[in-house]
Amino acid sequence: MNVAHQVERFRHNGHSHSHAQAHHSTGPGKGHRHVAIAGNPNCGKSTLFNLLTGLRQKVGNYPGVTVERKVGRFYGLHGEPMVLFDLPGSYSLQVRSPDEAVSRDVLLGREAGTPQPDLVIAVVDASNLERNLYLVAQLLDLNLPMVVVLNMFDMAERSGIRLDVAALEEELGVPVIPVVATEGRGIIELKTAISKATLTPPLKRPPMPEAIDAEVRTLAQTLPLSPNQAFSEALLLLTLHDRALEDLAAHRATVVAGVTAAQNRLKAEGMDPLCVLVEARYEWINRICQRAVVKPSRGGSPSLTDRLDRVLIHRVWGWVFFIGAMTLMFLSIFTLAQIPMDWIDSGVHALASWLGGHLPESHVRSLLVDGIIPGVGGVLIFLPQIMILYFFLGLLEDSGYMARAAFLMDRVMSIVGLHGKSFIPLLSSFACAIPGVMAARTVENRNDRIATILVAPLMSCSARIPVYTLMISVLLPRTAPLTKAAMMLALYGLGVVAAFSLAFVLKRTFLKSDASMLLLELPPYRKPSLRNVGVCMKERAGLFVTRAGTVILALSVLLWALVSFPKPADPSVSRGEAMAQSFAGQMGRGIEPIIKPLGYDWKIGVGLISSFAAREVFVGTMGIVYNVEGDEKAGDDATKGGTLRDTMSAETRPDGTPVFTPLVCLGLMVFYVLAMQCIGTLAVVRRETNSWRWPLIQIALLSTLAWVGAFAVYQGGRLLGFH
Repeated sequence: MNVAHQVERFRHNGHSHSHAQAHHSTGPGKGHRHVAIAGNPNCGKSTLFNLLTGLRQKVGNYPGVTVERKVGRFYGLHGEPMVLFDLPGSYSLQVRSPDEAVSRDVLLGREAGTPQPDLVIAVVDASNLERNLYLVAQLLDLNLPMVVVLNMFDMAERSGIRLDVAALEEELGVPVIPVVATEGRGIIELKTAISKATLTPPLKRPPMPEAIDAEVRTLAQTLPLSPNQAFSEALLLLTLHDRALEDLAAHRATVVAGVTAAQNRLKAEGMDPLCVLVEARYEWINRICQRAVVKPSRGGSPSLTDRLDRVLIHRVWGWVFFIGAMTLMFLSIFTLAQIPMDWIDSGVHALASWLGGHLPESHVRSLLVDGIIPGVGGVLIFLPQIMILYFFLGLLEDSGYMARAAFLMDRVMSIVGLHGKSFIPLLSSFACAIPGVMAARTVENRNDRIATILVAPLMSCSARIPVYTLMISVLLPRTAPLTKAAMMLALYGLGVVAAFSLAFVLKRTFLKSDASMLLLELPPYRKPSLRNVGVCMKERAGLFVTRAGTVILALSVLLWALVSFPKPADPSVSRGEAMAQSFAGQMGRGIEPIIKPLGYDWKIGVGLISSFAAREVFVGTMGIVYNVEGDEKAGDDATKGGTLRDTMSAETRPDGTPVFTPLVCLGLMVFYVLAMQCIGTLAVVRRETNSWRWPLIQIALLSTLAWVGAFAVYQGGRLLGFH
């Protein structure tokens, strides 16, 4: 628990309090209203957020913490402008993870740069009301205007659950709106309720024992906050246990003294504040559900979710489905993406040819034709594959299958010593290691968390897809898509095996810790929302294109300069020799003794160096290196009339032997599976571990592992008679 936030608001109470007061004085027509969506994981918060905001949203991180922040804009029923926050999923305001801490701090007005909400939309799973109402009870204690959304109302009805919405409204004291977010049903009613409820606090608070209520009110009077905020803060502080209080004491001793005194008085009466409050809230929840919820009698036919789970989490058939789904995803990456990839490739070549034919010979022409276009275009060509990857991941996540995959993987992860919660960070790393490393904050055990962070980059991220695709096309230029998909799947499998093997070693050496049990919620299966999947694809494609337009563009200019300068004094020197004497050539030759045992030449070395910025830059670097040299080999249209794959396949050494032999191609793929080549990931690891020790250990460990793996492929293959 990040208890430092518990008192930061007390330290700066003057500014925070005045800000909150000014903010809540905002009435109708006086600027934007701030609305927060809160709820348990898997209750459909993000679907509702996407539905309300559409494309008017942006993704970033909360200031000072690497927790994803989604902010969007929407308009009330009467056109009132509103800012919407999608808070991380949380089961309780008694937090156990940094994600939950962010939700709590935003709701309490503690989060720097984020105003306390004018209104809270509490999203609950209509088919599992008992579990979801615990968080609702805590939200009611905040005394903020609130609307409860009964999401997935159709699924509850199909399962035979009947909900009395009017009774729920009466018991909770706030508007309750049935919604089916995936279909857009109930949105008009929700906007109407939001417009009416923005300035209306809840009519009721969940009951609590009189002794605790009295202690909370006494403690609240000592806090320099508004009455509502002070009551909420005091209630949370009263439920802190000894360890959290010890951490808090270093920051705010007087607050701790008051909390400790209150807890001691309650303990003298035989009360543990947290246990008593939990019991009181669940008694309140049971009473509400007895009045407002009618469940079907037991003994009926199994639900669709139960029938599917008999197969999808089966010890044998579950793995068959999982591997089949992954194979289908990779096969689609190679087949469905080919046509748009060809369009982009043709457009890149056409643009380069047009500029080359219309611009006079100059450094500017060379920069555009030999640097920027092949560098950026060589990466943008893989955008369709990235979008297909996120399309499949979005479908699996939105359908509820991802939790089943985590359940399956827990059996394997427990063998290597990792907690089942590590699966989600590792799964996120298939898209990008950066959010994977950040997601490791949900792992409570420190050693488990460090081990997860160290092995996360071994899960092949989307940035490796351009490298894998290029090298597979060079290695297997005329093979069936199914064979290429199998090769891609094998590379992903190698990364998984390497990650688990390394975790096995780490957890049995200097990161030992006791095993812990996985508690995982399996949400019901539901029809994926194409809107959600589309928004996810748009966000990730935007990030990919943005990186191509910023980082890769800048690196393309830098690489062109390194390849093109210094100019040789003798103009008769061949183009290839001039490049060898360039800054890039000198760098490549500088590391050639290290990479020569792997079968790589200095040009590949330039690619390895450049891809430390981002792995996919390797493709753009090869485009620049071979585009520059290609002019000499076959005239100005050498590489413009063919593909980078053809150029690399035809590349030879001074003795006439091919550079990209099968062993070199395989070794490069193995190298990129295992190597830690991403400055952004290293920076996030530094931030998450609050030390340079772990990122330095990580890059040394994975770089050594990559070199050894590529060496084994190349030299081992040669010993066996391959070339």
